[in-house]
Amino acid sequence: MKQYDHPAPEEFQLAGILHALADPFRLSVVQKLMQKQPQACAPLQDGRPKSSISHHFAVLRKSGVLRTEVVGVTHMNSLRLQDMEARFPGLLAAILAAAEQGEMSAPQPA
Repeated sequence: MKQYDHPAPEEFQLAGILHALADPFRLSVVQKLMQKQPQACAPLQDGRPKSSISHHFAVLRKSGVLRTEVVGVTHMNSLRLQDMEARFPGLLAAILAAAEQGEMSAPQPA
């Protein structure tokens, strides 16, 4: 049975979390998990290839945002809300609020 490595909360790095959530697809995964968790990978894929999904989920896991647990043959994903809040209070809420208000798009060149 596959096991995933997850960093301890004290290993979370701000740059890693910001990098993970800067990608629109990964941010959408987090938004979906905020609505319902845990979830299997399939409902979160949005038609993307499995290799792409594996990469995005690995980035979210490595940053500490996501926990993946194997239940039988299903990989169940959940957010590490308490761990993130303990390490960086208010960070995830602020990022999700900015995304809701459309403030997460890249700046346009002058």
